[in-house]
This record gives sequence, structure tokens and C-alpha cells, in this order.
Amino acid sequence: MSDITYIRNHQGWSYLAAILDLGTKEIVGWSLSKTPDTELAKSALRNAIQRKNPNTKNLLLHSDQGTQYTSNMFDVYCNKFKLIRSMSRKGNCWDNAVIERFFRNLKTERLNTLSFINHQAVVSEVESYIYFYNYKRLNSAIDYMTPNQKFNELRKCG
Repeated sequence: MSDITYIRNHQGWSYLAAILDLGTKEIVGWSLSKTPDTELAKSALRNAIQRKNPNTKNLLLHSDQGTQYTSNMFDVYCNKFKLIRSMSRKGNCWDNAVIERFFRNLKTERLNTLSFINHQAVVSEVESYIYFYNYKRLNSAIDYMTPNQKFNELRKCG
């Protein structure tokens, strides 16, 4: 599941594209940029593939219908890996609820009380939170485990 959110800094905006594994709730890939374009979405997907090295022929990538995900450039990039694509229905925010919940947690638990001087300060804080979220933060949706613990449990079963 993938989506993009925005974060204010004193020089403008930073944009975070994140990819979340629905089974483990782990943020498996992400990228931050000063522009919310297709390259940002591609970069997050590239990060996920580099970090996890999955068999992409068996993967489903879900996103909303934002221009970054509906662009020909993103479609060509996904086809390169033979990813199965899925998109939210128009105007239905519930289709992307899990990644939206991650963004809400990121902002309410970490970012909303901070002020960022520039884009690099945002990058540093977001990457710190993603590490915390994946390895330290307990998640009630996965039996109060961390996403990394859930990943390891599923790997043993698989």
C-alpha cells in the first residue's frame, strides 16, 4: 500500500511517499522530496525493492488515484518489475486507510510538535520515526508486536 503526505518546513514543503506491507504493517520503502511528483513515488518503490529484494511478480501494489500513481512513467516502472497494480475507488478514503493511519501516527506522535528549518531536518526526523515505528512501536493490529517482529514471525511460518 502506497501514498504520499506533506510536511511543512520553514522553506516550504517536504513530501513523503511511503510503502506499507499490509501483513506486517512495516514501512518497507519510503522517499522524501521537495516535489510531490512521479519520481517521488518511483523512488519509494525503488527503496522498498532494494531494502526487501522481493519476488516482485507476486506483489500487489495498492495506491490511490493520485497523478503520481496514474502517470505513464509510474506504470512503465511498475511493469518493469511485473507488479500487480490496484487503485482506490475515486473519492473513497477508506481504501487507503492503513497508510493514512501511519501518516496520522507519524504526525501526531512525532512531527506536529516540531518546527523544521529545512527539508533535510524533515528527512532526518521522518527516517528516525520510521525506524522507531518498524522496530520499537507496538501495533495493536498485529497483536501488540512491532512490524519487524511480525515480519520475523511470518518468515518462520513461510
